[in-house]
Amino acid sequence: MCKLFIDADPALWRSATHSLRIDGMVTSVRMENYFWQLLEEIAQRDGMNTAQMITRLYHESIDAGHDLGNFTSFLRVCALRYQALQLSGEIPASVTVPIGELDAQQILARERIRHDHQKRVH
Repeated sequence: MCKLFIDADPALWRSATHSLRIDGMVTSVRMENYFWQLLEEIAQRDGMNTAQMITRLYHESIDAGHDLGNFTSFLRVCALRYQALQLSGEIPASVTVPIGELDAQQILARERIRHDHQKRVH
């Protein structure tokens, strides 16, 4: 089992720092290359570059009242959620389908139903 992870390309877990400007302030985000690749794929699906998508995520999170004390962790979770939603079939595997065209409310409702069902089973 571990060989699948240990023998993977080491470039995937190397960290990279990207600088971007949010509301006129320059900020740096450092995380592993694999997360950057996923975030780039998410951004491209909706016709944005990674910096544009991260800025949009930041603004929408603030508008929703979230505390973004650890914004880098938030971005990592976004990338992992993206993959999990693809695996569950909620986000099509085809990167030609923009995420912005999906019905987020219905996806979240189905996710809550699955979560509630899992809690009752356990």
